[in-house]
Amino acid sequence: MVKKFQILILDDDRLIAEKIAFILSDQNFSVIVAHTPSQGLQILQTNKIDFLVCDLFLPEMNGLEMLSKVKKEFPHIEVIIISAHGNMESVIEAMRLGAIDYIKKPLNRKELFNAMRRTEKYIKSMPGAMSICKDGSLLPQDLVDKLGVDFIGCSKAMHKIRSMALLAAHEKNVNVMITGENGTGKEIVAQIIHYGSVRKQHNFCPINSAAIPEALLESEFFGHTKGSFTGATEDKKGYFEMAHKGTLFLDEISEMPATLQAKLLRAIEEKKIKPVGGQKEIVVDFRIISATNSRIDNLIQSGKLRTDLFHRLNTLMIHIPPLRQRPEDIEPLINHFIAKHTQIRNCSKPFIQPEIYEKLKKYYFPGNVRELRNMVERALIMSNGKELEISNFHIQNNHEQTERKPDNYNIEENEKKLIAYALMQSNNNNTIAAKMLGISRDTLIRKKRKYNITPLANNLFNNHYRAQ
Repeated sequence: MVKKFQILILDDDRLIAEKIAFILSDQNFSVIVAHTPSQGLQILQTNKIDFLVCDLFLPEMNGLEMLSKVKKEFPHIEVIIISAHGNMESVIEAMRLGAIDYIKKPLNRKELFNAMRRTEKYIKSMPGAMSICKDGSLLPQDLVDKLGVDFIGCSKAMHKIRSMALLAAHEKNVNVMITGENGTGKEIVAQIIHYGSVRKQHNFCPINSAAIPEALLESEFFGHTKGSFTGATEDKKGYFEMAHKGTLFLDEISEMPATLQAKLLRAIEEKKIKPVGGQKEIVVDFRIISATNSRIDNLIQSGKLRTDLFHRLNTLMIHIPPLRQRPEDIEPLINHFIAKHTQIRNCSKPFIQPEIYEKLKKYYFPGNVRELRNMVERALIMSNGKELEISNFHIQNNHEQTERKPDNYNIEENEKKLIAYALMQSNNNNTIAAKMLGISRDTLIRKKRKYNITPLANNLFNNHYRAQ
């Protein structure tokens, strides 16, 4: 018997809530409707809900606060956020807090169906997530062989990323945006999506937009014909054509100039390109996976990323948290890197002092997994080969998360520093920072305006205390 998924719709706009309920009931979903968060929480406690469709603007508490509460009290429930078009900061924060998808208002029936089906597939894929995890590996061996690397972790965050990546792999035409700090493994996730899909027989083309001179960008992406400009001595295929039937991975998408972003948008929508100097359009079939280490809302507000392009690239968003936010992944990663290194060197695995794991779990890891890998390899080289000691690991103390005493007792000055520190620790996530500070998100935003705290001002705390 096919499982009938049960959905809770939470929206104080009764007309919209009933419209969603009617559409989904017609598609064989079981639907319950609530109009306030308190009513919704009561339903969640007394009913087996598979996922929640929640509006951002609600009475009693906003949608982000409701999302945070649901993920804490009912972690198995997936949440889809309904957002007014253009409310980018809230959308990005919702995805970071654990929302699986979002739907823009005014509601589009097709987008609603697609979001529901993606969530349904994701939930169905979850029961097997733990079963294939061996020694921290989250991927089956055949996929590891194709990738040439493994995907290691045991945290809930990494299991969710794996499931989201495999879900995206099954949707061969869905564009995906991956966010995360440098060194978190964005390209590996992109490769999992490509090599887990039907596109795996064709090219995976990784492109770093920041590494290509601006004068050559259009030619590199669209190709050119012989004689189209000085130095064009022969016809050349561009990245779009090389990625035909495959995947184009655009790393640091925000580094692409605005003019090229507009042409990229058109290529995505029409699936046609015209080489520089060419007369005929070429039909291309590709999927785009994009990545950035910056906050999307900041990129859009600063004009570095077009809003319309973001919406085309962001059918699915996968956020990879920094290593310091998932310390339970550190031990399996260390063991994995040691095993790989000793295999390459054809030597026996050294004894690992237990304090190494505990010490590294407290380290800030600004370079994330990449830094940990280099740290382990360096420690193995520096050790005697029989035992790894904490002294073999070069840990920079200024990155450890330690408490320091303020230099004065002025309430406003210290409040400003404390807010800046909370924002730094939460990667400028207002909702998480507000939680850390024990205040509401709206109060935090008012205080940021009062003290003129911007993302750049987050260095205030570090600079001030390092000077002491």
